[in-house]
Amino acid sequence: MQFHHKTPFSRGYTPLVTRSGATADMLMDFGVITLLPGDLWERSSQTDEQCLLLARGNIKITWSVNGAEPESKDISRPDLFDYSPWCLSIPRESKVSVTAGKDGAELYYTATDNPKRFGAKLFTPEECRSEFRGEGTMKETSTRIVRTCFDDTNRNESNLVIGEVIGVPGKWSSYPPHHHPQPEIYHYRFKPEQGFGLTAIGEKAYIIRDKDTILIREGQVHPQVTAPGYAMWYLWVIRHIDGAHYGPATNTPVFVEEHKWVMGDETKIWNPQR
Repeated sequence: MQFHHKTPFSRGYTPLVTRSGATADMLMDFGVITLLPGDLWERSSQTDEQCLLLARGNIKITWSVNGAEPESKDISRPDLFDYSPWCLSIPRESKVSVTAGKDGAELYYTATDNPKRFGAKLFTPEECRSEFRGEGTMKETSTRIVRTCFDDTNRNESNLVIGEVIGVPGKWSSYPPHHHPQPEIYHYRFKPEQGFGLTAIGEKAYIIRDKDTILIREGQVHPQVTAPGYAMWYLWVIRHIDGAHYGPATNTPVFVEEHKWVMGDETKIWNPQR
């Protein structure tokens, strides 16, 4: 499923995915928070864990867990292509507020039910580890930057996995084609903004443009490619499911068997003769 959003996001919170109606099976609320200088946004929940990822701008973010003394931090991110994110993860029975600084701000918000009790954690850009995935394989046709904010290795109490990918112009990501039973959200930005890419969700192809959102459901294969000349950034959020956390413990993701060979001997990959 694909959602287009061509116009600028409205001031305040814009919901993109909800746990009701046609998107209920995604098990997550997901949206964009757009703030002008001095704007305040706040939310609390007794039942949901919440995650806020700073896309751009400067903010003061304050959070409190189960009525404890609030904690605050002034953070900033000039842009989402060249700088790694700050990402706040808080459990249920928590409240969070964001006040935008002189440059305004944009954040991504995710919430899902989670009965577990655990501490809040503000992941720094250094902790949102970055890697050039695919480097040295497939003749560099699938080299991309992957930033993982948290997963089971550093936040196993969470019901979420969250990170970013930057698709290099003209190259593939989410490759080789793979799938998993857990629901996943992709949300895209391009540099320059008129850029585009393509993805296949199952057997259906989509042209991806700036601010689009793609929903990936159980078992759907989802490779994608970035158009030459354009960089493609996308946020990915995965919701663990009961009895099957996403990650090595459950052997996810699962690569499509017929395409796994591309990660092996590069000499088998055909080259045109000049």
